[in-house]
Formats: sequence, C-alpha cells, structure tokens
Amino acid sequence: MKSVKTILLALMLATPVALMAQESSTSTLRRGGRQQKTESTQPGVTTRMQQRMQQQPASDADMSWMKVLYRQLDLTKEANAALYFPEQIVDGNENLFRIIMRLLAENRIPVYEYLDGREIFTDQYRLKVADILDRFHIYSQPAKGSSERNPKFVIEESDVPANEVLSYYVIERWEFDSRTNRMRQVVEAICPVLHRSDDFGMETVKYPMFWVKYSDLRPYLLNQTVFTSDYNNLPSYNYDDYFQLGLYDGEIYKTRNLRNLSMAQQFPDRDKLRHAQDSIQHQLDTFEDKLWVPSLEELEAKSRAAEGDSTVVDQKTDRPVARKATTKRGNKDAKPAKVKRAKNSGSKAKSSGGATRSVRNRKR
Repeated sequence: MKSVKTILLALMLATPVALMAQESSTSTLRRGGRQQKTESTQPGVTTRMQQRMQQQPASDADMSWMKVLYRQLDLTKEANAALYFPEQIVDGNENLFRIIMRLLAENRIPVYEYLDGREIFTDQYRLKVADILDRFHIYSQPAKGSSERNPKFVIEESDVPANEVLSYYVIERWEFDSRTNRMRQVVEAICPVLHRSDDFGMETVKYPMFWVKYSDLRPYLLNQTVFTSDYNNLPSYNYDDYFQLGLYDGEIYKTRNLRNLSMAQQFPDRDKLRHAQDSIQHQLDTFEDKLWVPSLEELEAKSRAAEGDSTVVDQKTDRPVARKATTKRGNKDAKPAKVKRAKNSGSKAKSSGGATRSVRNRKR
C-alpha cells in the first residue's frame, strides 16, 4: 500500500511539471514557426543582412590620414554606361535609378535632403517619399497596405524618369589605415541628378534629387548584375563590385575644405582647374608609394633609367649585370676614331700623322 501511494503521489506531482514543459515547448515551437514564416514571407533584405553588409569605418586611433572628395559621374561616358543601361527592365535587369526608385516607393531606404555644399544624414533632413514625388512631378498611386506611418506607392515603369538621370554625384572617402598600412576607398553616398530643359527649352538644368547612403543601398545591389564590356556578354560583376572596385570614371568637382568651396570656385581658370584635379588624383594614386623608403636596388635602377643604361640578368648568378654602353665615348673597347687633318698647302713637308719638327731647331 505504501508503495502504491508513493507512486500515485509521484505521478500527481510530475503531471503539472510535464504539462508546463510541454506548453513551453509548444509555445517555443510556435514562436519559432511564426518567426520563420515572417522571415520567409517578408520580401527584400533582412535586418541581419543589412548589419552584416554595412562597412565598419576605421577608428580614429587606426586612421592616420583621410580625404573626402566629390565626383560627378557622367553617364554618357563609356565607363559609366553600366549605370544607365538598360533603360527599360529587360529579363529582370534594371539600371541603378530604377532600383533606387523602387526601393524608395516601397519605403525601404531613407533618403536625405540635398543641401548646397553640405550633407547631413540625420532624421532632421530625411525626406518624405510623397514630397519627393511631388517635387519632381513623378506620377504615383498609393500601394496596398500603405499607411500614414509607413507610406508606400506604386510607380509605373513608364512614369520613372530613368532617361532623364544622366549623371550622379558620389561622395568618396579615402582613408589610410595605419594598422594595416593600406589605403582604402569607400563610397559614402550617391545622388541622382535629373537633366531637364528649362521653361523655354533652350538650356538644360541639373536638379540633384536626394542623397542616399551607400550602406543602406548596398544590400540591394548585390543581386543585380551589370555589363561592363561589350566584348564579354557574361555578367561577371554586380553593382556593389562596380562601386567597390572603382570601375566608374568620375570627375572631381569638390573636396572637403574649411571654406566649403567647390573646385570651380577655387580655380576659376579651366586649365588651373584641370591641373588641380589631376594633382589630387595623382596624390591619391601614389600615396602608398611615398610611404616606403626605396632600397638600394631601386635607387640604382632609377639612376640607370635616368642615364639611359639598361641591365641584363646573368642566368648563372641571377644578378643584374650592367650592359656596356653603345656609344663609343662610354665604351672602353671601342677603337678611337681616325681624325683627318687638313693638308697645309704652303708646307712641303709630309707629315706622318705626328707632330712636325720645328724649323728653328733644325740643324743646318
């Protein structure tokens, strides 16, 4: 009897615990199922993907040099044609501006006001989607599920002014990391620029639309391939590779300075402006080369190149051997050139090529 009572008591005590465990496990599975369903049905890029794709800037302790500059990408150039074509969506491929407008209409990326000369990416200068569409006269309709807090719009393909965006403004940050001793180029923001005719149709006016941070746009550019060559039709790059590798060709129109002046304001003369732009680009391209002290071999190679001498590598010793100069002046084995002496018509003595005897010392 005691054993039976003990077993019944143990079963009564274990039942609520088992039920609670079963309930907790069921709720955990349900929560996991709902979460998995939400992640699978939610279109676009997840928050984890956005955090992973964001570039972590170098800390101030590791960074010893930095330069911020602005470029203008002219889409009529061959190197920048990948950002403009295709004009219409073909086989799921769309140009950069259509990607930006699609994400903007779905309220997936924040955009910021284009300020004249200054860029502030804060909530105070964040633009509303409806204001952008009204400002640039882009026809749209409210999408299904749109609300005042989360507005969404539907823009037809024919209403997207993709053919009017003929240039982009790009903010670049060049920074040298002293921890890795490497120069890194980072794209900070992109601004599409509309090219529209004025009211009289006589002159084309540029309208910068807005700034979009590249870190917010980057996760959506990984799945879109681009064609960078007419000879190879295989898409081997995406938009992120295009910007990360610096495959575009952009003209520097401004650098960050104390007076906040553009390059045209600093150098009104066109020749001086071009010279300043080339100097900045040369400084960026050769920045790493100026950090290292050249070795003796490099100095000797530079001196030989300056003198016009060349070297030959000996196959037995694998050492550079100086090649003899081809000119007769520098070649010791070269025979001296014969010099023809002019004959003296007034002298009857025949010279044998040596010095003639003086007439005064001649014995009588």
